[in-house]
Amino acid sequence: MLEKLAAVEARLNEIEEALQQSDLYSDPKRAADLLKEQKELTPVVEVYRQYKQAEADLETAQELLHDDDPDMRDMAFMEVDEAKTRMAQLEEELKVLLLPKDVNDDKNVIVEIRGGVGGEEAALFAADLFRMYSMYAETKRFSIEVMNINETELGGIKEISFMVNGKGAWARFKYESGGHRVQRVPETESSGRIQTSAATVAVLPEVEAVEIDINPADLQIDTFRSGGAGGQHVNKTESAIRITHLPTGVVVECQDERSQHKNRERAMKILRSKLYEAEQQKIDEARAGERRLQVGSGDRSERIRTYNYPQGRVSDHRIGLTLHKLEAIMNGDLDELIDALTAADQAERLKGQQ
Repeated sequence: MLEKLAAVEARLNEIEEALQQSDLYSDPKRAADLLKEQKELTPVVEVYRQYKQAEADLETAQELLHDDDPDMRDMAFMEVDEAKTRMAQLEEELKVLLLPKDVNDDKNVIVEIRGGVGGEEAALFAADLFRMYSMYAETKRFSIEVMNINETELGGIKEISFMVNGKGAWARFKYESGGHRVQRVPETESSGRIQTSAATVAVLPEVEAVEIDINPADLQIDTFRSGGAGGQHVNKTESAIRITHLPTGVVVECQDERSQHKNRERAMKILRSKLYEAEQQKIDEARAGERRLQVGSGDRSERIRTYNYPQGRVSDHRIGLTLHKLEAIMNGDLDELIDALTAADQAERLKGQQ
């Protein structure tokens, strides 16, 4: 690991020298690439330099262990312990920093929420999840763009697709894929009985056209009039778009815009992301022996989290974490959950490298 870190530091020094050259900015692409690489390497090198300083402190303290002055020796023993503890902490930090970066982390994401078992109450829960994610996105200064929505008469959502735009959106949303369950007394329930309902969430990284090749001949594109509950989002023209990818049978719809062109553009974004996800799942299955913990695996059949209203708690079943702050979480306070999932994912990946 230390050899690798020394090479990373040497590379950063090279980049910083290159950035000082006056002729560099005549090649804007090279300048941009170097600045990007500098930004990626700097956090690693900063911690590595702290590690080297702690190592130097340890050597100095160890030399003083043989001093004639007993007070100096006592102080040296304390400094040796401090330096060793500091080096161990920095070593763990460096291991995490050296983990291969998820290439999708900085991307925008497409989120799909569908009401599951529980009828109208499941649709209302799906609407609550959409609100929760919207509020969380706002705290991260991400923007939300609804691409397709199918609402119910009572304000629930049968299904919704929306884009979360912002650098790092995938890094914060990728662990949300799976089955979400709610336990509460529905507003429509007069006897006060607790009911269990469910919704599924799928999170896909936005995929550029250059990343996945789609043959236009493989697409069946249909137009239709969009509709909604109680007359909402109803169009008199056939601006809604349904695209079927014939080789795989994947179907996507987009009907939130009144422009057929915009709906088609958005539907293609969703289709690209779904086909990319299917390819990634094939790769994962081929590497089944070395797969990491199913944190954010995208398996929609897996129940990942329960929201229990009577007890005011949220439990994430993948990592055995229960938080008694349901109201805050439903109002978009997701960082504690997501940070814990990120830490569990990193720990699992570190284990896989040993």
